[in-house]
Amino acid sequence: MGRPAAAARSPLFGTDGVRGLANADLSPELALAVAGAAARVLVAHDASHRPLAVVGRDPRASGEMLEAAVVAGLASAGADVLRVGVLPTPAVAHLTASYGADLGVVLSASHNPMPDNGIKLFASGGHKLPDDIEDEIEAEAAGEPHRRPVGAGVGRVRDAGDAERRYLDHLVRTVPQRLDGLHIVVDCAHGAAFRVAPELYRRAGARVTELGTAPDGLNINDGVGSTHLDGLVGAVSATGANLGIAHDGDADRCLAVDASGEIVDGDQILALCAVALHERGELRRDTVVATVMSNLGFHHAMRDAGIGVVTTAVGDRYVLEVLRDQDLSLGGEQSGHVVFADAATTGDGLLTALQVMARMAATGRSLAELAGVVRRLPQTLVNVPVTDKHSAATSPDVASAVKTAQDELGDDGRILLRPSGTEQLIRVMVEAATAEQADRIAERVAAVVAAV
Repeated sequence: MGRPAAAARSPLFGTDGVRGLANADLSPELALAVAGAAARVLVAHDASHRPLAVVGRDPRASGEMLEAAVVAGLASAGADVLRVGVLPTPAVAHLTASYGADLGVVLSASHNPMPDNGIKLFASGGHKLPDDIEDEIEAEAAGEPHRRPVGAGVGRVRDAGDAERRYLDHLVRTVPQRLDGLHIVVDCAHGAAFRVAPELYRRAGARVTELGTAPDGLNINDGVGSTHLDGLVGAVSATGANLGIAHDGDADRCLAVDASGEIVDGDQILALCAVALHERGELRRDTVVATVMSNLGFHHAMRDAGIGVVTTAVGDRYVLEVLRDQDLSLGGEQSGHVVFADAATTGDGLLTALQVMARMAATGRSLAELAGVVRRLPQTLVNVPVTDKHSAATSPDVASAVKTAQDELGDDGRILLRPSGTEQLIRVMVEAATAEQADRIAERVAAVVAAV
């Protein structure tokens, strides 16, 4: 099993980097300080060479400003900088490894609205930066001003002319089956994948209809992408496409729509990919990694396919941790973050979409048929405000109510209580054979939580 709950993160670095309202919470001054601190920490850990940092971003308007600040911070601390421009977060992770860089920096707020932005850091090899290094960077950024290098010691900045090609060539090499004959509608959320995703799918053989591929800096995630699927559903129906793929603003995840307009979520995508790898003998230890929020129907599907499941706390960093520690090859989340550990160091929505479509092409089966391996149980989630979430979560009365509920559900359902990571809330999630049963049990347990 993975961690039962997410570990507390520092005030600056959340579970997925630094994120906030651009030019307010996330100011150019903060971006400059974080970048400079990151470069100094790298030098402190290895002074044998001049550090190299890869910097990329999504197309939101504030990214131009923050990119300038990050590049200045890195160079002013003596790091050389390779700008790769507007590319998905997983592309920057891959390029950090491909260029042999010491650090990767992505400016993106993923699926958040345009006014937000974020800074995500990757270590050498394109891996998530360890928590202890993030803590060092935060302490360094908040510390006293440092003597800066001058003359030849100042970092140099250049643009990478082959970054996009390197990333696309890498993804094309992962495709186990050409996609000839498939018609796909792809919604890029006016985000970082607006150019590379359509080109990739065409190179792999698919016929592509594009949505959300005209970013203007202001329209990222605005009624499009993986958090707004209505437009994709309509386009799939109107064009008669075999499927639709929806990316978020930084394209580290994807959701899908089948030919009839039904949404295919991350649990179903993870399951069909797990079965595909299992059948090809490429699923290490015949085990997949999922979070506690994965539907019980996913667990039943994996059991029936002879595939084990390791469960982690919510968050792709915990999925990645288990993949690395247990040397496993596949893991993901209900939200559509899927990690193919043999091909990527982080969730990659484009890679995931390729694998889904390759499975369709190899089997000749529709997405609906493949996704049907998971029979999703009705799920009810109730957020219960409390005075003290720790006391509520450990209350004997709550424990008794949860046990009674689980006994009633038996093997055909489950109940999960999770304290919120940021608010005084207890989240009560119930899965059951029917929506009515899930609602009834969730409300009953929520009432007990609220009363303690």
